[in-house]
Amino acid sequence: MKRYKRILFILTFLVAVVVILSRCMNAADKIPDDVRGENYAGAKTCVKCHADISKSFAHNAHGNSSSAVSAQNLNKFLTTDSNTFVFNNEMKVVVEQRDSGIYQVGYFNGKQVRVQRFDIAFGSGEKAFTYAYWKDKKLFQLPLSHFSEIKTWANSPGFPVNTMYFDRVITSRCLECHSSFVKTQTKQVSALQIDEEMEKGSLIYGIDCERCHGPAKQHAVFHLENPKEKAPKFITSYKTLSRKQKMDACAVCHSGNTLTTIQSVFNFQPGDNLDNFYAQDFVSFGGANPDVHGNQSAMLEGSMCYRKSEMTCQSCHNTHESIKGKLNVYSQRCISCHQTQKHTKETLAKGILKANCIDCHMPMQASKLISFQTAGNKNVNPYLLRSHHIGIYPVQK
Repeated sequence: MKRYKRILFILTFLVAVVVILSRCMNAADKIPDDVRGENYAGAKTCVKCHADISKSFAHNAHGNSSSAVSAQNLNKFLTTDSNTFVFNNEMKVVVEQRDSGIYQVGYFNGKQVRVQRFDIAFGSGEKAFTYAYWKDKKLFQLPLSHFSEIKTWANSPGFPVNTMYFDRVITSRCLECHSSFVKTQTKQVSALQIDEEMEKGSLIYGIDCERCHGPAKQHAVFHLENPKEKAPKFITSYKTLSRKQKMDACAVCHSGNTLTTIQSVFNFQPGDNLDNFYAQDFVSFGGANPDVHGNQSAMLEGSMCYRKSEMTCQSCHNTHESIKGKLNVYSQRCISCHQTQKHTKETLAKGILKANCIDCHMPMQASKLISFQTAGNKNVNPYLLRSHHIGIYPVQK
């Protein structure tokens, strides 16, 4: 009798194990392979349970930091804007629709000398779009970018002001903050030069869920098998991170583009120490006055608001939201801490303060690193970006 009970127990145990494993395998089978590895689930998997968040995120600046070129969006520019950028009487670049796509075409004395197709768009379009094309396994920036403020094409930032230029290489370092992954291969060309190739089929556009929350396959499998379990398992929740960890998670891409990397920041996961990814060759806001472009974390950390509180980037920003430009919403977040703040008569004369704290205390400033040139204009125009050094600035008359 004992023998039969033992056999029955073993069989019951084995059946339970088989059922559990089969359920896990079935859930795992529903998750597509991801180029980053077996621990990743991919954004399409996240949508299954987080449709509302995904829908909002798809329209914000992070989700649109890079994308495959949309003919629909480009056609909108072609029908409303001047499509020709004239450098001088001999040289111009024209945006042209052709049977195989939309191209930037360089002409010299009326003769076509360069032609490259739009392949990738960088940016959300709130400020600008800049574009790139693939040539074999290398990515190059196109000479013209589209700027929202002037509603037309202009010379791409940092490009020569007197000649068209099609040969600026975009490396994986750029994609580390404008995409979620690209597979690379490097080879030593000489003692001082390394050549990099990128697999364009491996490129994951935009900043996706797992760039900020870490690999999600185990999380997805668990919750697909346990839909009634609402507490997030096997995923990084920002509520559990320390202040430094929260700041590091943003600073991985928002601490400037002049830092020296120790390893690819594609490897960074929330909770990691950013010191293990960037060399310590930079100083804070008070010592170096970092450029307004890309240095949001350093500028914020130099602000009194940050120094005298426990605020983080998430105190004002929720990356799941799409509220870019809604200064009244951000102003209410200022007022939540500054309800009793007094202002001078000059400031009060400017109007209703509660609707817009931002333009006074986080004004638009010209980047020292990025500028652009419009056609027929020898002067270089400043590229204005929102300062994240919260402070008291001189009242503009």
